[in-house]
Amino acid sequence: MATVQHAHATSGHQDNGPHPSLHAPPRPWRPWRSPAAGLLLLIHAGAAAVLGLWWSNTGTVAGLDGWLTNAGRITGLLAGYGCAVLLALMARVPVVDRTVGSDRLARWHAMGGRYTVSLVIAHTMFIVWGYAVTSGTGVIDQTVTLVLDYDDMLMATIGMLLFVLVGVVSARAARRRVSYETWYYLHFVTYLAVFLAFFHQLAYGADFLAEPVARTLWYGLYLGVAGLLLWYRFLTPARRVLRHRLRVAEVHREAPGVVSVYITGRHLGELGARPGQFFRWRFLTRGMWWTANPYSLSAPADERYLRITVKASGGHSTALAHLAPGTRVWAEGPYGAFTAARQSSSKVLLLAGGVGITPLRALFETLPGSVTLVYYARSVQDLALRSELDEIAAMRGAAVHYAVDGPEGTAIPLTGEALGGLVAELPAHDVYLCGPPGMTAAARTALREAGVPGHRVHHETFAF
Repeated sequence: MATVQHAHATSGHQDNGPHPSLHAPPRPWRPWRSPAAGLLLLIHAGAAAVLGLWWSNTGTVAGLDGWLTNAGRITGLLAGYGCAVLLALMARVPVVDRTVGSDRLARWHAMGGRYTVSLVIAHTMFIVWGYAVTSGTGVIDQTVTLVLDYDDMLMATIGMLLFVLVGVVSARAARRRVSYETWYYLHFVTYLAVFLAFFHQLAYGADFLAEPVARTLWYGLYLGVAGLLLWYRFLTPARRVLRHRLRVAEVHREAPGVVSVYITGRHLGELGARPGQFFRWRFLTRGMWWTANPYSLSAPADERYLRITVKASGGHSTALAHLAPGTRVWAEGPYGAFTAARQSSSKVLLLAGGVGITPLRALFETLPGSVTLVYYARSVQDLALRSELDEIAAMRGAAVHYAVDGPEGTAIPLTGEALGGLVAELPAHDVYLCGPPGMTAAARTALREAGVPGHRVHHETFAF
C-alpha cells in the first residue's frame, strides 16, 4: 500500500492551478427526485393506461372463448406497449442517459425484453386458442386461417418470429456463445419485427377500432419513439462525424496489454463530454469499421484531445494497439451517468479494479471534495496510468493506495473491515466503483459490511 503526495500536471492536459469545481459543494441526495424512479413511474403509468383502455371497452366476459380472447387482448396491448418502451429505452436520449444511466437503461431493456417476448408468445397462444373455440375448429386450422386469410397477419407472424429470435439470442446462455458484434447487429432486427407487427394491432385490435382517440395516441406513441431513434441513433452521430472530423492522433502503451488512444478533431468542446462518461467507438479501418464498442474516457476531455485507455481482451480491443495515426473515427456519445452529478458527499472513495481505472482516473482529477483512490491490480506492472495518478494525488493532496498481490506490492483485502480501516468515516463517503464483475460484486458486499448506504455506491457496467 502506498500513499502518494508529490509531483504536478497530468497526461498532457495543462494544469493552470486548482480546479474551481474541486471546492464546489456536493449536491444532497433526494430520493424523491430520482430520475430513475420518475421514469419507472411514467412507464408503469403507461401500462396502467393500456389496461384502462381494455377495461373501458370490455363488458361482461363469459365462456371459455371470451376469457381466452380477452386474455389475448390484454397480453397483446401490453406487448405492443412493451415494444415501444423497449425501443425508447435504447434511443439514447441524452437527458435520460445522463440522469438515469446507460447501464440501468440497458438492464431495464433486458428485463423488459424478457417480459415482452413472453407477452408476445402468450398473446399469440390465447388469440389462436380463443378464435378456435369460438369457431369450433382446431388450433392448427385456426392458425393457418389467421396467418393466410387475414390482412397484415402474415407480416405480424414474421415479426413475432423475429422478435422471439432476438429474445432467444439475447438470453444469457446464448449471449455467451455469440460475439458482441453479432449480438449488436442482430438487435437491429427488432426494428423490422416491430414494424411488421404494428399494423395488425390497429387493423384487428377491438380497443383501437372502438376508440379513435386511442388509435391516434397509439400512432403518436410509435411515431414519437421512431423519431427519437432516427434522431439520436442515426442522424445525430452522422452529424457529429461531419462536424468534428475525429481521427486517431497517437497510440501510447501504458502497461502490458494496455494502450491509450488519443483522438483529435474539431470543436471537441461542443461534445460536452464529462469525466466518467463513455463513447461507442468505431474506427474506420480494415477489420474494425463494422463494429462500435463502448470505451470510457480515461482523461478529462479538452478542445484538443479525447483519450481512451483499453486493455486487450478480444479482437477489437487488441487491434487498437495497431491503429495508425490519421485513422478516421466514428464516435457515438457521450453516454453514461457515472459522473460528478451523482456525488452527494464532500468525501469520495474511488475503487478501481484493473482497467476499470479508466473512468476513475478522469474522476480522480475532477471530483470536488476530499478524494481517496484505491486501485486493485494483479501486479505492479498492471498498474496502468500510475504516474498520472501519482501526479494528480500530489496536485490535490489526495491519497492513492495501490493494492497489489505478490512480493512487489501490498495486498489490501477487499473486505468491509479492511476498507473501513483504510478510509476514515467510510459510511459518509460517496463510492465510485469500476472493475471486472467479480471485483465489483466483492466490493459491493464489502461496502455494505462497512455500513456504506446503497445510494452512495455508484457503479456503471459497460458489458452490454
